[in-house]
Amino acid sequence: MDSPLIELVAANVAFVGTHFAMSHPLRAPMANLLGEKGLSLVYSLVSVVTLFWVYVAYTKSPNADLAGSGEMGGVTVSILTFIAMVFFAGSFSGNPALPGPNAKAQTNLEPRGLLKVTRHPMMWGFAFWALSHILLWANWRSVITAFAIGVLALLGAHLQDKKKNITMGTDWENWVSKTSYWPRLSMLPNCGIIFWIIGGLAWLAMSWAHLYFGGIPAGIWLWYQ
Repeated sequence: MDSPLIELVAANVAFVGTHFAMSHPLRAPMANLLGEKGLSLVYSLVSVVTLFWVYVAYTKSPNADLAGSGEMGGVTVSILTFIAMVFFAGSFSGNPALPGPNAKAQTNLEPRGLLKVTRHPMMWGFAFWALSHILLWANWRSVITAFAIGVLALLGAHLQDKKKNITMGTDWENWVSKTSYWPRLSMLPNCGIIFWIIGGLAWLAMSWAHLYFGGIPAGIWLWYQ
């Protein structure tokens, strides 16, 4: 493996590893030492620094060293990224997994929108995005970075369940009993038209930006350039 790719692996390990460490085993001691605001500041700073390292290492790595998955790969990836944007769009509505003063009350409500599909729509949005970039098979830098984001999302969701179970107890257990970690895709058509609309518009905008700023066509721009 070339030196830039080794650096990219190291940067992604640092980004994902520090997220897990500060969110779980180091969270309590760091909060005791720094306070919640101090922990938030350090968490944000470390995240920005390690993510910037990923960006720098990514730009130094080869951008066309794999065969690619062809037109069918492009179609599959477009579908996956569309679904990812729908999941993102629905992740902010009534979601007790997100920090907020109403989280406890939200666990006692019936799941709505994307929460009927999975209790971790944002994490699965990242996972579908990651899978799409792996399936493109265009270059190692995308595969490495997408794999790291996928691990962060799905393992992070699992660890979040454990942490929420400790901090929220029976309220979170009640929420878990009504929801699913794994996405129930058969329920996706009934998640709410508003999320399909917002997700679709976001997908069009992001795929256009992918072409305009990155020079790489994605989504409908694969055929309309």
